[in-house]
Amino acid sequence: MPSAEAQLRAAPPHALVATARRLLAERVGALEVTLLLADYGLTVLQPVSHLPHTGEPVPAHEGPAGSAFVQQRPVVEILREPAGHLVHLPIAVRGDRLGVLCVRLPAGAADPDTVLQLGEFATALGHEVSTADRDTDLYLQARRTRRLTLAAEMQWQLLPARGSAREEYVIGAHLEPAYAIGGDNFDWSADADHLTLTVTDGMGKGIDAALLTSLAVGALRNARRAGLTLADQACLADQAVHAQYGGKAYASTLLLRFDLATGTVTAVDAGSPQLFRQRDGHTERIDLEAQFPLGMFEESEYTEQTFRVAPGDRLIVVSTGVHETRSAQGELFGEGALRQILSATRPAPPHEAARAVVSGLIEHHGSSELMSDAAVVCLDWHGRPR
Repeated sequence: MPSAEAQLRAAPPHALVATARRLLAERVGALEVTLLLADYGLTVLQPVSHLPHTGEPVPAHEGPAGSAFVQQRPVVEILREPAGHLVHLPIAVRGDRLGVLCVRLPAGAADPDTVLQLGEFATALGHEVSTADRDTDLYLQARRTRRLTLAAEMQWQLLPARGSAREEYVIGAHLEPAYAIGGDNFDWSADADHLTLTVTDGMGKGIDAALLTSLAVGALRNARRAGLTLADQACLADQAVHAQYGGKAYASTLLLRFDLATGTVTAVDAGSPQLFRQRDGHTERIDLEAQFPLGMFEESEYTEQTFRVAPGDRLIVVSTGVHETRSAQGELFGEGALRQILSATRPAPPHEAARAVVSGLIEHHGSSELMSDAAVVCLDWHGRPR
């Protein structure tokens, strides 16, 4: 008999949940199977069902399902009537948290071996859901509590994911306003020995900002994939943006390249994203040489700087929409408030730390309708074992 993974791979993209229900009923006696996907704002977990309607969402940070999602570990809920167990299993693909698989089992069936088997099944299902997005809109639609703006649609398709994890590092990132994001973007790529991470803030709002950022990120990727240095990547993107906009619009970008073996970081600060490092209980801003944003002037030259990260370090990058947001009374969010949130969230994983910064920003602003896009990227550095 084919393995569960093989049967999931063979299933039509739209039929993954139905296939999962059948397989788990046959193999562990599952009575009910529900796939919950995190919405774009990371506020709720949305059941995947018959579109355009989904089932009732559940909180992404409360209750058994929320605990499984936040803590990234299985949570077993005891049911009284009818007697049984509801097992909540986190679904993540290479560090990108997608949602939770909820499996209802008969009483006495949720033994440790079965829960372990269900966890492996949830991971396999997550990989298939990620792959299915290339062939169906079902899972992208199921994640939405409301319609995305066109600019937001473009930006979410441009992003690599909302997280990434390897032996050397863990990345978590968050964007707001999630359903109306325009010009903010984060991007990363890793090979055997290096990680390249960029955070870009395209000038303007809405579709204009989205088009500008798409051009800048596309140019950076093109240069990166050609094997150019970090400074040359910035130069090529600068030329591409200036050729299109003639200096009337530009994109602020922070480029970082990590040597995974040594922890040496090469940086180019082309604009206004700010970089902080947490080490040994202290939070400090890493001051880099401020250089021109991409596309501001014709044929700008960029220079690289270096610094080092050590195992246990946390790096946080925040866009202009974070460190320059004001409250209704005109008070700047500022570095002091940001440092407080970063200190309070130090024990939390990177995904939750990034979300907490944006939540603090919204509280400071007094409304979820932010005046500017806000992007936060949090990276925990573990280093490569010797």
